[in-house]
Amino acid sequence: MTPQSTFMITATVRVGELKNLRTLLASLNQEEIPGHANPENNLVPFGKFDRLHFARFVIIEAKTAHEITAFGVNPRPWRPTLAFLGDIDGDKESFLAQLAEHAASGLKQIFSYCEDFSEEGSDLLEWMKRHNVDQQANYVNWIGRTVKQIHEEAALHQSLSAYLQQIVDEVGRENIRPLRQKLLSYVEMEKHKGRLTLTPPEPTPVGWKTKNLMHKFGVPLILLLLSPIFLIIAPFFAIRLRMLERSDPELFIRPSREHIKTLTVQEDWDVSNQYSVFGDVKPGLFRLLTFRFIVFLTDYIARHIYNRGYLTRIKTIHFARWVFVDNNHRVFFASNYDGSHESYMDDFINKVGWGLNLLFSNGVGYPTTTWLIKDGAQREHPFKYTQRRHQIPTEVWYKAYPGLTAVDLARNSRIRQGIENRQWNDAELREWLSLI
Repeated sequence: MTPQSTFMITATVRVGELKNLRTLLASLNQEEIPGHANPENNLVPFGKFDRLHFARFVIIEAKTAHEITAFGVNPRPWRPTLAFLGDIDGDKESFLAQLAEHAASGLKQIFSYCEDFSEEGSDLLEWMKRHNVDQQANYVNWIGRTVKQIHEEAALHQSLSAYLQQIVDEVGRENIRPLRQKLLSYVEMEKHKGRLTLTPPEPTPVGWKTKNLMHKFGVPLILLLLSPIFLIIAPFFAIRLRMLERSDPELFIRPSREHIKTLTVQEDWDVSNQYSVFGDVKPGLFRLLTFRFIVFLTDYIARHIYNRGYLTRIKTIHFARWVFVDNNHRVFFASNYDGSHESYMDDFINKVGWGLNLLFSNGVGYPTTTWLIKDGAQREHPFKYTQRRHQIPTEVWYKAYPGLTAVDLARNSRIRQGIENRQWNDAELREWLSLI
């Protein structure tokens, strides 16, 4: 199994260069689709990197920084910051080396608009390593499913679907075992001719497996050892939490039409969309520690429990990450999801609104919660206004497998399993054939 990892390279944009940087980034996109990368663009040819699932360039601006004044706190200074982030197969270090080798010229042009980088004098790889920011929580829809596997299984499904239509009348729709046998023979023939490939998974890296096991069992053990302390502070935590929830200012601000237009022009060109959000953490050590602890638990749950196609009851997210920046005063969230933005929000509100509250109620502008999990996102209009207001446009977005949803990927993997593993009864055979 090849585990997935992430990178996020950030750098402050030079004064006066923001417009020029946006113009350059726009040249990476398809002419007819705003914000969507041309995989073969001349600067960063994303399509040539066969380990890259998703990538984006986003300019992070603190356009909602003034909201923290409602808490009696002056906004912290924040200059526009370029972020280049992606989700990849395998380790981050070797992928950054590939970027530096195969896209050096384009990346140097892009980063030349950032402080502390020179096209002539900077070592690109070392600079990217220094400017990489690690996430505090990361979600992967299916740990171990590689870009190569996704493409191979999609081709398998497409080929089998076409062939099944040819033979169903000849064999008979109800003759499931002869149908399956013909399909298996067809796959072997296509593999022999080189038109289909089903590459076996790579061995799981020993170092990753060891660290993952230590994390899986070490975190619960540490929490168990700390449980007496948690019990002692629980009453004080509850009292302080309710005090803050009752006193937090309510910000009911509708996002401007111009802002909504900037966001929506990039959406719904594919079955999947991108989502980038940036905002301030509510003032005070209590809010920060609560936020970081919940994100810490989220990372554990996503890593060890919800790593096979769904996050709680949500099956539409491919990748997501939470990143604390600006010395923990601000947080950046990014996800890649299937469906429209509206359906994405409704999915969370209706299925796991309490989870949204836990994760984001410590952010400035979030609708007031009760005991961290109640109200909040259940107040639909204030919540939708807040998340749209803090959403920032993505300059360039790349997806390695357009037209395929997370559900499609799961279906295609099940089809492959049916090729490689025998179904033992008719019910299982019918279910497998129905996938094709």
